Amino acid sequence: MKIIKRSGAEAVFDISKIIIAINKANHEVVEAERLTADQIKEIAQYIEDSCKDANHALNVEDIQDLVEDQLMDKRAFSVARKYITYRYKRALVRKSNSTDEQILSLIECNNEEVKQENSNKDSTVNSVQRDYMAGEVSKDITRRFLLPEDIVEAHEQGIIHFHDADYFAQHMHNCDLVNLEDMLQNGTVISGTRIDKPHSFSTACNIATQIIAQVASSQYGGQSISLAHLVPFVQISREKIHAELLQTLKESGVELSEEKINSIVERRLHAEIERGVQVIQYQVVTLMTTNGQSPFVTVFMYLNEAKNEQEKKDLAMIIEEVLDQRYQGVKNEDGVWITPAFPKLIYVLEEDNIHEDSEYYYLTKKAAKCTAKRMVPDYISEKKMKELKDGNCYTCMGCRSFLTVYHDEDGKPKFYGRFNQGVVTLNLVDLACSSGGDFEKFWKLFDERLNLCYRALMARHNRLKGTPSDVAPILWQYGALARLKKGETIDKLLYGGYSTISLGYAGLCECTRYMTGKPHTDPAATPFALKVMQRLNDACKAWKEKENIDFSVYGTPLESTTYKFAKCLQKRFGVIPGVTDKNYITNSYHVHVTENIDAFTKLKFESQFQALSPGGAISYVEVPNMQDNLDAVLSVMKFIYENIMYAELNTKSDYCQVCGYDGEIQIVKDDDGKLVWECPHCHNRDQDKMNVARRTCGYIGSQFWNQGRTQEIKERVLHL
Repeated sequence: MKIIKRSGAEAVFDISKIIIAINKANHEVVEAERLTADQIKEIAQYIEDSCKDANHALNVEDIQDLVEDQLMDKRAFSVARKYITYRYKRALVRKSNSTDEQILSLIECNNEEVKQENSNKDSTVNSVQRDYMAGEVSKDITRRFLLPEDIVEAHEQGIIHFHDADYFAQHMHNCDLVNLEDMLQNGTVISGTRIDKPHSFSTACNIATQIIAQVASSQYGGQSISLAHLVPFVQISREKIHAELLQTLKESGVELSEEKINSIVERRLHAEIERGVQVIQYQVVTLMTTNGQSPFVTVFMYLNEAKNEQEKKDLAMIIEEVLDQRYQGVKNEDGVWITPAFPKLIYVLEEDNIHEDSEYYYLTKKAAKCTAKRMVPDYISEKKMKELKDGNCYTCMGCRSFLTVYHDEDGKPKFYGRFNQGVVTLNLVDLACSSGGDFEKFWKLFDERLNLCYRALMARHNRLKGTPSDVAPILWQYGALARLKKGETIDKLLYGGYSTISLGYAGLCECTRYMTGKPHTDPAATPFALKVMQRLNDACKAWKEKENIDFSVYGTPLESTTYKFAKCLQKRFGVIPGVTDKNYITNSYHVHVTENIDAFTKLKFESQFQALSPGGAISYVEVPNMQDNLDAVLSVMKFIYENIMYAELNTKSDYCQVCGYDGEIQIVKDDDGKLVWECPHCHNRDQDKMNVARRTCGYIGSQFWNQGRTQEIKERVLHL
C-alpha cells in the first residue's frame, strides 16, 4: 500500500510513523488528558484501513487530516492541539525552504508525480531534470511572491488551475502560430547568425527545423507551421535542377527532348522533396529543446493555402511525401518501425480532396491509411471552420489552441505570427459540487469564480507586459512572431486581438450530471451544458471590452491535472457516483469516456460545443484497429467534413521490445492495486522495454501517464 509524500515521491505506508507522531503530541500534555496506547493503535489502524479503502494513494496531508479528525472524535482536544501546532511549525519550515525535497526527489528519479507529469518527457534524462528543477523554483517563487494568496489557494485546492506555473517567473507565453513564410522569404537570425532566403527546398526544410527548435526553447506550449510556406521552394529547386541538367547536357554534348528533360527534373525533384521531408520528420523527433523534450510542433497541410495551381500541385507532392513517411514511422533503438509522437499532422478536408471524384482524393485515402496505423493526421473541415471563423480556415497552435480572427491594418485576416498569452482553467465539477445542486447558488458561485479566473488571467497578462523583445530574439525580433527593435517591449502585441488569452474549462460532463442528474448528452440536460458554455463566452466578451485583450474560451487538454482535480474533488466532497468516483475528470466538453455512443452521434453532438470554444476545441472518436477497414475511416472523415470543425481518430500503436508483440499493450492492476502496462503476450511490465503510443489530450503521448490519466485510457469505450 503506497502513499504520496510531499515531494511527490511514492512511499510504502508505515503505520508506525502514525503511532510515533501521535505519541509525540500525547507526551506533551498532562497525564490526565493523554490517550491510552490502545486508543493510539485504534487511530493508527483506522488510518491504515482508510488508506486501503481509498481508490488512490493518499498524500501525507490527507493522512494528517484523518489523524486530526480521529483525535477530535476521541475528544482528545489537548493532544489534537499539540499535533496541529507541530504540523503548523513544520509547514512554516517547509514554506521558508519549500523546494529542497522536490528537487532531491527529482535527482534521485523517485518523484512519481513529476515522472508522469508530461507523457512526452523522460524524467531520468539530465536536461528534463534540469528543466523540472528550474520549474520547481519557478513554482515556488510564483506561489510565494508573484500571485495573490487567494489565487494560489484556489489553484492548490483544485478550484482553478493556473497552468504552467513552472514557467511563470520568466516572461514566457504559451502557444505560437509561427510565421515561417516571413522568416524563409525575408531571412532570419538564429543564435546570432544571419540566415538568408534558402535556394532549395531541402535547405528550406533544414532551416525550418532549426527555427522550430529555437521557438520551442523560447516558449512553453505548442507551435504550428504550414507546409504552404515551404512550397515556393519546390519551384526554386525545380528551376535549379533544370538549369544544372541543361548545363550538364551542354557540356557532354547530349541532346534530349524537352519531355525527357522534364521527366528527369521531376524525378530528381521528388528525391529532393523526400530528403527535405525526412529532415523535418527526423530532426523534430531527435531534436531536444532546452526543456528536455522534442519540439511540440504541428504541421499543417491545406491545399487551398497555395497561391496558384502550380503551387497546389507542388504542395500535394509534399503532403503525399509527409503522409508516406509518417505511415512508415520511425525506428526505435531495436530497429523496429514505431509511431512517433511528433510532429503532429493536421490535414484539411476540402472540396478538392473529400469526394471520390476530387482531384486530390488520393491524398485523402493516404491520410486515412496513415491515421489507421499511426493516429495522425487529425482533420479540420474547411467547410465547418469557415462557418465558425468568418470564412477563414487555419491551423491551431498545438493540440487545440485556436486564435480568434484578427484583421491587420490593411483589413486582411492575419494568423501567422500570432500567439497565446496563457491559460487559467475553471474546474466546473468543483463549481457544481460547491453549489450543492442549488441552481441559484451555482450561478452566483459561477460569477465569483469567473472573477477569480479573470484576476488570474490578468496576472498572466501583466507578467508579459513590459517584456523586452531581447528575451527571445527568434520570436520578437527575427520574424517568428514579429520584427520588433532591440529593447522594444512586446506590449503592443498583447492588445487589440493580436494575441489571445484563454479561459479554460474542464469537467462539463460531470458538472452537468451533478446539477441535473443526467449526462450532458441527454436532451433534458444538454441545454444546461450549453448555458454553462455561453456563460463562459459572455464573461470573455465582457473582459475583452473592458481590457482590449482577446479573452477566449478554451477546451482545456488536462493531462496530469485531470488526476490532481479528481483527488482534490474526492478530498473536498467525497466519492459521488458518476461525478467524483474516478481518478480523472473529463476534458473540456467531451462525452465521458465510458459512455456508450457511436462515432457519428458523438461527433455531431460535440460539434455544438466546438462552436462555443473559439479559443480551442478538438473532438475524437475511439476506434479499434482499422487498417483493414479504410472505407470506415473514410466514412468518418467525410462525416467530419460535413459536421464538425476539428476531430481525430484514436487507435493504438504499441510494441513490446521483449517478445516483439506488435499490438495493444494492456493496462492491468499490480499486487498493490496500481495500474501498470503489460504485454498480453509475454506479460512484460517494464516500461523501458515497450513502446506505447496513446492520444493523450489532442496529441500523442509516448512516455506513460499518471494513475488518473492511465485509468481514463483504460476505461475508454470504442465508438466504432
